[in-house]
Amino acid sequence: MREIVDFLILGSGAAGLSIALELAEHGSVAIVTKSQASESNTNYAQGGIAAVMDTADSFDSHVRDTLIAGAGLCNEDVVRTIVAEGPAQIRRLQDGGARFTSRHGSLHLGREGGHALSRIVHAADATGREVEESLLGCVSSHANIHVYDYHFAVELITQHHLGEKVTRSRKDIECYGAYVLDEEVDQVIMFLSRVTILATGGAGQVYLHTTNPDIATGDGIAMAYRAKARVANMEFVQFHPTSLYHPGANRFLISEAVRGAGAHLVNLEGHRFMPDYDERAELAPRDVVARAIDDQLKRHGHTHVLLSLSHLPRAEVLEHFPTIAATCRQFGLDLAGDAIPVVPAAHYMCGGVLTDVNGQTSIRGLFACGEVACTGLHGANRLASNSLLEALVVSVRAARAACSPDNQVELNHQVPDWNSEGTSHPDEWVLVSHNRDELRRVMWDYVGIVRSTHRLERARRRTRVLYEETEEFFRKAMLTRSLCELRNLIAVAYLIVESALLRQESRGLHHMTDYPGTREAFLHDTVI
Repeated sequence: MREIVDFLILGSGAAGLSIALELAEHGSVAIVTKSQASESNTNYAQGGIAAVMDTADSFDSHVRDTLIAGAGLCNEDVVRTIVAEGPAQIRRLQDGGARFTSRHGSLHLGREGGHALSRIVHAADATGREVEESLLGCVSSHANIHVYDYHFAVELITQHHLGEKVTRSRKDIECYGAYVLDEEVDQVIMFLSRVTILATGGAGQVYLHTTNPDIATGDGIAMAYRAKARVANMEFVQFHPTSLYHPGANRFLISEAVRGAGAHLVNLEGHRFMPDYDERAELAPRDVVARAIDDQLKRHGHTHVLLSLSHLPRAEVLEHFPTIAATCRQFGLDLAGDAIPVVPAAHYMCGGVLTDVNGQTSIRGLFACGEVACTGLHGANRLASNSLLEALVVSVRAARAACSPDNQVELNHQVPDWNSEGTSHPDEWVLVSHNRDELRRVMWDYVGIVRSTHRLERARRRTRVLYEETEEFFRKAMLTRSLCELRNLIAVAYLIVESALLRQESRGLHHMTDYPGTREAFLHDTVI
């Protein structure tokens, strides 16, 4: 079975939905998403969208803050482009129905770590949900867009599937679409398209502790890597400093905006420790705060630290953070009055499929937008709330580029159907769950906030065994989403470990005990 469309979009977060709306004016669009369309990393984004919306602010200030956070690895031209086009995207969302928090007739702008000024456009503390719902509403009413829920993209289609040899040195690789598993009928469908867009989000599930939803398994990065696209800066994994530490609160983060509003971090002995590490205290960038918390935990042998807002006006806390307060109440915690237990958790991939500012990858006909991509905006560390900004700006630019015939491929009707010959439904499915659990623990223990060559080499050996076991199983077994996700997570783990071993310094989110300082020789992207 095959579907033929002009534009194939894999993923339904802010990037995928935004580009779909732009492309729908130029042809047929298919959005393939492995869960419900509303289930995306965007939907869980609390903080907001960084944009210069105040006359007291400036593009230069936003650019400067982004470059400082990126620790020398940002592409300044890309940063300036995305920052300059941010305000227009805020207005586009408002025109599409998004309702952001206002005060006295103007947008209320929050402040987050690493920002010199208040420039975070938000919808209380559930900005991602507001953006997702407004974009979905526009998508659902468009006749040219068809959404395929519970369809899992398995592989990108290139010349490899036509029997040709495809290597990373080949300059003329083309993407003709993707093989997609329809989970409801257990059948692989071939989607052929002129342009394929990866908008699959991040890969937080490669770690044991993450703020990401279950869907964040690095599918787009892994598929692009197997298709021989260039991948960059995978060593830079951002750990959110403050996820709620509670056995029943899996994946719930306490937004950066809470610290921006004046919350204090204290250890279990009652000491406010952030001023000991950085003059910006709780407003330091996330990597600084996460390493400080990690140091406190190891120094004192504690399992968590505390986030305190009790010195702030109660009414303001509850008004600004209603979603966070409501979730805390579910676990018997009063956000405005109690010290909230928190720990760092894997949160955002600053690396990904290497693209330009228009989302173009090294493969013709293949674009990437959002967290799956590495555009040069984030460098070695993402500035808070720049992620939704990037997704919105780059998706619009990518749509324009994707409409050019020079960036499209011919519909290739010679692509063969997916070959499942020789596979069966084996009994050893426990291997999938066991290997996934082991991989995530290995990554957490050895490739986390603080790393060493010894730990990384140990992770490399163990993930190699997991790769070999899983690939052997994959060759024999019928396709399932869980098996494909495991393969993708292992590929992402490999990319993170190899990139981390290549970068023999400490920069941004990558901190090595063997190499505690930055080195001029590594002032470049890590490209695999």
